[in-house]
Amino acid sequence: MNTTIVMGLLGGLALFLYGMQMMGAGLEAAAGNRMKRILEKLTSNRFLGVAVGAGITAVIQSSSATTVMVVGFVNSGLMTLNQAVWIIMGANIGTTITGQLIALDVGAMAPIFAFAGVAMVLFLKKPKIQYIGQIIAGLGVLFIGMDMMSTAMMPLRDAPAFINLMTKFSNPIVGILAGAGFTALIQSSSASVGILQALAASGLIGFNSAVFVLFGQNIGTCITAILAAIGTGRSAKRTTVIHLLFNIIGTIIFTTVCLTLPLSDFVAAWTPGNAPRQIANMHTLFNLATSFLLIPFGNQLASLAVKILPEKEAEKQKQKHLKYLRSWDAGLDPRIGGAAIHMEEVGKEIRRMLEMAKENVDESFQSFLVGNSHKLKEVEEREEYIDYLNKEISGVISKMMVSETNEKTSELISLYFKMTGNIERIGDHAVNICDYTKIIEEKEIKFSRQARAELKEMKQICHNMFRYFQREIEDTKKWLEDLHEMERFVDTKTQEFYNSHLMRMKRGECNDEACIIYSEMLVDFERIGDHLWNMAKAMREIAEEV
Repeated sequence: MNTTIVMGLLGGLALFLYGMQMMGAGLEAAAGNRMKRILEKLTSNRFLGVAVGAGITAVIQSSSATTVMVVGFVNSGLMTLNQAVWIIMGANIGTTITGQLIALDVGAMAPIFAFAGVAMVLFLKKPKIQYIGQIIAGLGVLFIGMDMMSTAMMPLRDAPAFINLMTKFSNPIVGILAGAGFTALIQSSSASVGILQALAASGLIGFNSAVFVLFGQNIGTCITAILAAIGTGRSAKRTTVIHLLFNIIGTIIFTTVCLTLPLSDFVAAWTPGNAPRQIANMHTLFNLATSFLLIPFGNQLASLAVKILPEKEAEKQKQKHLKYLRSWDAGLDPRIGGAAIHMEEVGKEIRRMLEMAKENVDESFQSFLVGNSHKLKEVEEREEYIDYLNKEISGVISKMMVSETNEKTSELISLYFKMTGNIERIGDHAVNICDYTKIIEEKEIKFSRQARAELKEMKQICHNMFRYFQREIEDTKKWLEDLHEMERFVDTKTQEFYNSHLMRMKRGECNDEACIIYSEMLVDFERIGDHLWNMAKAMREIAEEV
């Protein structure tokens, strides 16, 4: 291999990969957010899941990107493992569109595509038109790169060392390992399949040998999802196991069929003399047939992934779950006095939710006071958990209200519903304080000594009110009166702090941004007191009814 061949090959590969990146970026910019929303709202219908996975991957030109999105959705609880199975199957089908595009004999038109696309990006101002131009330019650059690679590799057909290397790929194991290794290295099956098509177009590898490399490339593409799953929860890691299982099972089936039946000759006969098209067709057939064969066993694939990566107790506790309402999930009949049975469990879940909200208020105030956001990730994760509990508890309460015929019990259930809403809003105020912390950290905003003293007092007042609310109630009347006094104290302090704030503004002791943030803090402080008082009134009614 002389310098000219190496330079031509590297230059062609660079243009090919950059063209793919341009196409993917343009397509995702034009429709990516819509695609993500479709994924988030996906139902459990397996055929819809496969279709959506295929469609999104065809649009963004990357099965790796789709799978990484799925890993993220499973990790955040937006999608179940069983739903992820269908998306992954669809993604493997959708990724074959790149190979089919590459197989189109439009090399002579490539410069025109590139020029037209670049002209649209540079001279037209509408963002959507620019995205379309980016897609067209990317397609042109991709084909120019393909043509450069094919041309650069032509002389290798007569190089004995290279011919000897290519003949080794006729061994299925060597071919599969080579395909998997190279794809894992460049982290793109579309790119590695394109390079394989360029090799075939130059006559450097026969189709019967290329098919084994192709099967390995399907396995190698899983590396991106595996890397994305590092540091995620167990469910997200199982998603990558499903992706890997899909491609390993497909490779075993197709390798066996190719070794025992003339499948390669059959596919080659569809487009004789067109090696890139033959590879594209085999790639499409591989993923379509594997998906068709595995669709009936999708749930079993998910179960196998769970067995390969069983849930650890420590990790289970970190995952979002209902701790006390498990009997409802287990299917306890809600129609026969079920609501009364679950009342105590609902109360325990609400107390658990309130404790999380208290922790968030404490930590958000503390982070604000020190002007450091390093703990805010924990607050945000806990807020997501609070939202999850609010949704799940509200769902159970709604079912209880529908099934309960006792008027007294129905009133109690509605009071619990009010409590969950108030806790969720307390969590939102804690997140507001987190957002202020990020601003003061980024802009290095400083507060006066008096303002900081008032903020510390706010934190302590909230802490005391939470603790009093959570204590054991011995005298309901006194408990409620004390909390009402605390709530009035919050209102009084809010006005006092506001007046002090105005005086500091008149004296010019704080800048505009600090003034705005402090005013917002006062609103959140006062609202937290209001929500705790609303909950106290609901608790009083529950205690009186019970």
